[in-house]
Amino acid sequence: MPLYFRANCIFGTFHALIMKKIVLTLVIAASTTFLVTSAVNCNGSDSSNNGDNYIAPAVSSAPTIAYTVMNVHRHDTSFFTEGLEFYKGKLWESSGGDNDASPFPSAVGILDMKVGKVDVKIELDKSKYFGEGITFFNDKLYVLTWKSGVGFVYDPVSFKKLREFKLPSKEGWGLTHDSTSLIMSDGTSNLYFLHPDSLHLLKIVGVKDNNGPLPNINELEYIDGYIYANQWLTHYIYKINPESGMVVGRIDLSNLAKEAIANREDPNWNGIAYDPEMQRIYVAGKKWHSLYEIKLQ
Repeated sequence: MPLYFRANCIFGTFHALIMKKIVLTLVIAASTTFLVTSAVNCNGSDSSNNGDNYIAPAVSSAPTIAYTVMNVHRHDTSFFTEGLEFYKGKLWESSGGDNDASPFPSAVGILDMKVGKVDVKIELDKSKYFGEGITFFNDKLYVLTWKSGVGFVYDPVSFKKLREFKLPSKEGWGLTHDSTSLIMSDGTSNLYFLHPDSLHLLKIVGVKDNNGPLPNINELEYIDGYIYANQWLTHYIYKINPESGMVVGRIDLSNLAKEAIANREDPNWNGIAYDPEMQRIYVAGKKWHSLYEIKLQ
């Protein structure tokens, strides 16, 4: 999503964040406390989380999930990461950009982790569409857009566009699937379940922990019966029960984000991909030099 800076949005002292939208204030406290205010944009318009006037809780009762870094791969810094997913042994990545404020492509391609470059297969018209999350289901590639209200379906072999569909929310963010449905986020606490053929809305599940609704749900990945989700503007990945929406675990990636911060890169995580063959998770941030291969303990 586009990057904007507004000095009057700064609350307290924190290192500069390249933000996805003209919204929210982040305070990174001395510990792992994160306060995210998402009520109003800096320009006074409604926030992108569609009315969820919410301050993220400082402490969650969800147990911390430990992990081990197995490898560090090269990542394409020209891609403003919005989606990440394995398909037939290859790691696919989507990027978002527009003509007004972003030099990055709205595109989908295959990441070569040895050289850190994406082989672009599909390009969206940046004058109309800001690319967002992707997922593969029944040998079709589904691609979201941010504020255009539409998504696209492609043949992943010929890269021919098969159709487009209307999103069930004002914005498209993350995308994944279970065995029967597509699952979409829109930056609120909601998850939208869509029929993969009709693309009609089946149900909405709200994500929550012991403190209540959990906002800013972003990039998604479905792994062994659970939804794993980046929370925008934090270093957390949440493990979510897809039936109840309850958070059952949390991965803290703060230590890995230190490299991005040291390199003056955007510290926001926005990519989760699961390799079922190796049972490893790959995580990345926007424009990062590194892609981390981790194994949950």
